[in-house]
Amino acid sequence: MFFSVPVWAESITGQKLAEAALVRTTQNVVYDGSYHSIAYPGGDVPANIGVCTDVVIRSYRALGIDLQKLVHEDMRANFASYPKIWGLKSTDRNIDHRRVPNLRVFFTRHGQSLPLSKNPADYLPGDLVTWNLNKSGSLPHIGIISDQKSAEGMPLVVHNIGAGPQIEDMLFDYKMTGHYRYMAR
Repeated sequence: MFFSVPVWAESITGQKLAEAALVRTTQNVVYDGSYHSIAYPGGDVPANIGVCTDVVIRSYRALGIDLQKLVHEDMRANFASYPKIWGLKSTDRNIDHRRVPNLRVFFTRHGQSLPLSKNPADYLPGDLVTWNLNKSGSLPHIGIISDQKSAEGMPLVVHNIGAGPQIEDMLFDYKMTGHYRYMAR
C-alpha cells in the first residue's frame, strides 16, 4: 500500500499528530515485533500487529508523512550517523524505521531535540518521548504526547508497551532518553 504526501502535510502540527495518535488507541493491535518484509515505500506490517514504533509510524502516515521512506533515505545517505546495534553493514528498509534508536537519530537530525525535564508543562501535544524500560538500556520505547491530561494535570502518552496502542499516564514512569518535536517539512 502506498501513500502520497498531501499538500496540507506541510502544515502538520503537534495537535494534528496527537489526534492521529489517539485514533491508534481505537485499533485492535496485538503486540508483535517480529521481522516482516514489507512493501517500500509506504509499506506496513499487517494492521492488526505492531509495536511502539508502529504507533509513531502510523500516526505520521495518517498525516501523509512516510517515516519509513524518510528514515530509510536518511540512513542510506548518512549510515555512519545511525546506531550499529544490530550488526548491519547497510540499511534494511523493512525494519530500520521500526527501531527506536534509529528514530531517535532521525528526529535529532531532522526535528528538534528538546531537553529532558521533570516539568509536565514542557511536554506538548505531538511531542515524541523515548525511554529505556530496563536498567541495562536494552529495551527502548517511544510514545507520543497526547492532548489529554490526567486528573493531576499530567500529559497522557499514546504508546504500545505490549497491550496494543493505549493512552496512559506514564510519562515519568521510566528513564527518559529523548524528547523530540518533528513537524515534517
